[in-house]
Amino acid sequence: MAAAASTANPNALTTPVNKTAHEFDKAILDATLTRRFFFTPAFEIYGASLLANILDAWRKHYIIEEDMLELDTTIMTMSEVLKTSGHVDKFADWMVKDTKTGEIFRADHIVEAVIEARLKGDKEARGVAEEVKEETEADKKKKKKKVKSVAVKLEDSVVAEYESLLAQIDNYTGPQLGEIIRKHNIVNPLTGNEFTEPVEFNLMFESNIGPTGHIKGYLRPETAQGHFVNFAKLLEFNNGRVPFASAQIGKSFRNEIAPRQGLLRVREFTMAEIEHYVDPLDKKHTRFNEVKDVKLMLLPKDVQMDGRTDLRQMTVGDAVAQGIVDNETLGYFLARTQLFLTKIGIDPTRLRCRQHMANEMAHYAADCWDFEIQSSYGWIECVGCADRSAYDLTVHSVRTKQPLRVQQTLDQPRTVEKLEVVTDPKAFGIKFKKDATSIRETLTGMDKERLQCVKDELEKNQSSIVKCADGRSHEITSDLVKINAVTVTEHIREFTPNVIEPSFGIGRILYSLLEHSYWAREQDKARVVLSLPPLVAPIKCLIVTISQDPELRALIHEISRKLRKLGVASRVDDSGASIGKKYARNDELGTPFGCTVDFASIKNGTLTLRERDSTAQLIGPIDDVIATVDELVKGSITWEDASSRLQSYSGVQDVE
Repeated sequence: MAAAASTANPNALTTPVNKTAHEFDKAILDATLTRRFFFTPAFEIYGASLLANILDAWRKHYIIEEDMLELDTTIMTMSEVLKTSGHVDKFADWMVKDTKTGEIFRADHIVEAVIEARLKGDKEARGVAEEVKEETEADKKKKKKKVKSVAVKLEDSVVAEYESLLAQIDNYTGPQLGEIIRKHNIVNPLTGNEFTEPVEFNLMFESNIGPTGHIKGYLRPETAQGHFVNFAKLLEFNNGRVPFASAQIGKSFRNEIAPRQGLLRVREFTMAEIEHYVDPLDKKHTRFNEVKDVKLMLLPKDVQMDGRTDLRQMTVGDAVAQGIVDNETLGYFLARTQLFLTKIGIDPTRLRCRQHMANEMAHYAADCWDFEIQSSYGWIECVGCADRSAYDLTVHSVRTKQPLRVQQTLDQPRTVEKLEVVTDPKAFGIKFKKDATSIRETLTGMDKERLQCVKDELEKNQSSIVKCADGRSHEITSDLVKINAVTVTEHIREFTPNVIEPSFGIGRILYSLLEHSYWAREQDKARVVLSLPPLVAPIKCLIVTISQDPELRALIHEISRKLRKLGVASRVDDSGASIGKKYARNDELGTPFGCTVDFASIKNGTLTLRERDSTAQLIGPIDDVIATVDELVKGSITWEDASSRLQSYSGVQDVE
């Protein structure tokens, strides 16, 4: 389980505590999270304060510290926007169906689940399938039906093949997944029936806009496109200069094939995304030296392609210098993401950074890494950091005929070589008719590197395929299009920025944090503790009294008022329950500190302070303890600092 946080994290507690007294028990954790209302299976309650605190920490860590422009764009997105971005045609997963019952599974997930079950050798088939299938009410009734175990002794060569397959599971296309299903005789573990061939399933929710329904729209699958269509205004706000960044926190929607596993795969979720715009010729970052020594656990693409999952620990500086991470700005955000996740309480020993392989990499991306967090569900992608190159701004510019480019005045005129597109207007129009303008604008909107590729193909093959902003592809030939190198003198440099995008799935991070924070007291596995850092804990301090005495009850409410004036979220428990019971039910809420009022508080003006994980207690004057709690919550001091400021409390006070 998660170890006590180190002193390097000012928002974490520092007192060592044994958190390995009991094995991880997911059933107890899930029951606790549901009972204490961190989240529920339907609607959106899941720990509103915890979610708000994570988002507040994210906003401060990125938007405020990095001086980003914050947006709030519309959830309903016009079809043309998502058609241009490629989502209408390509935003899909591969699914398979049971050939007899019609039950639906996501292809890569069922392959992964069955192969993992075979490797484990003792997992029931039903448990495997229930995690990845699309569930209906009729399906729920079938759960009582018993299925035999799939325990099988595997040959070493088969184990090696399975491990290699799992290492590359994200790299397979639909047809390749179908071939794997046939080769390894993967059938529905619930019924024993075969699967159909994988087919694509678009993940967007479609809607008709307006009273006539003639305008098509979608619930946005991500927030990014709202940034790109507003780029011109953002650039103007930043005085026409790059680099700069825009950020947005908001809801996104995906029509998941199998919305299972709690907050890990849902159809409505909170995202936090950053679009950082950079000069394509200069992807250095001015603050890179501040993070170059941050260590990451990397899983590069070449290791995965070899069928292995060996991790390499490396500083960000070395990863960029060796070309493992493409550029400084991407490396900077990888480091900042590592710092953010560990700051809010993610266990760094259960965090890795996995590079996308060829088939899963977007065709326009220069590089992409996923932060994956290990939980009881395995390694789950929670953050994606991608260099999207100039793709998004280019396709929207071509489609809208608006110049989404940066103009940079040069100190000295320069002579440069450019590529010029020349077409025969008449012959080109006859050949492509109404598509002629779109094809011509796509060609002229390409950057030099992409246009050079088209030029090389025309010279070698006399033809090339051009994909337009509407998603359609067209074959152009060398008799209709010439691409010539020309030399020009520039006084103004004009370019389309590249985009570095960190994208956060907040619900997945929230759930992973809850698992990493969970442990149980040595004396009783039912005494659940959530070791949430004070930075994100919903309630920072519990205030209790040892009796129902009116003076004591008045005092704890006065202490609560003082803490609230300091901005410290506190909770008063003046019920008749025992002190131990009051502490226990707040330990499972993740409350890091507790203040206890007794009769000595009235006589001596003292207050005791309890730390959640170690249960250690300190004592001091009421106002001193309140000030100490304030500093602990803000992260300006650690528990060790507090222990040197206040006296240790043994549990006995003089009240005579």
